[in-house]
Amino acid sequence: MKKLLDDLVKKYETKDFIKDDPIQFPHRFKKKEDIEISAFISSLFAFGRREMFIKKLNGLFSLSSSPYELILDYKKYNLSDFLYRFIKSNDLVELLKILNKLYCLDKSSLEELFYEKKDRFKRVTNYFYSNCNCPNSTGFCFMFAKPENKSALKRINMFLRWMVRGGEVDFNLWKTIKKSELIIPLDTHVARISREFKLLNRKQNDFKSAVELTQKLKEFDSLDPVKYDFALFGLGVNENKN
Repeated sequence: MKKLLDDLVKKYETKDFIKDDPIQFPHRFKKKEDIEISAFISSLFAFGRREMFIKKLNGLFSLSSSPYELILDYKKYNLSDFLYRFIKSNDLVELLKILNKLYCLDKSSLEELFYEKKDRFKRVTNYFYSNCNCPNSTGFCFMFAKPENKSALKRINMFLRWMVRGGEVDFNLWKTIKKSELIIPLDTHVARISREFKLLNRKQNDFKSAVELTQKLKEFDSLDPVKYDFALFGLGVNENKN
């Protein structure tokens, strides 16, 4: 199994992966703040039909040449017509406003917000909910799902993979979090292939399943278990195309 998975990682973890993936957006930038901010926003919108959320993100990032400048000056942009699925303009404005507070008022960053391992996800979601004027909005709640609500936190874990891992696709931008701390982004493709390979027993696609699968993958690479996201996701997507 290890050889099969390692071979699949080599097959799918290539620069060609970038062009069809939401990670294409942070790859457009050079500065640390632009990369992590664009990556964070892109990961939050990475659901539904791929061509649709990529179109929405293209439109959003076309407003400014710098995602960092976008959050600094978010008030000057007309976002009243923004809509993606159930994420509405007010949800987007709240997101940009809170990122503005994080970087400008708090003099902090996303890396600092995610730094502490203990209760990492609870602390991050609490920060955004506590600074939101519409914390019960359907769109905002979807962007910031909680593990206690049976979410696998796929998009947040994908964002962390982008920031922490290296290679031809991921950035290795953050040095404060170890690769061994990452949890696999569990989507339907990864979950299905993992069960077919007997890597995952739990039936629900929730946070406990993501942790269970990550622990299993550590048997093949204890230092970088989430590299197998490329193998499982790539195989799952390709099988769907056949």
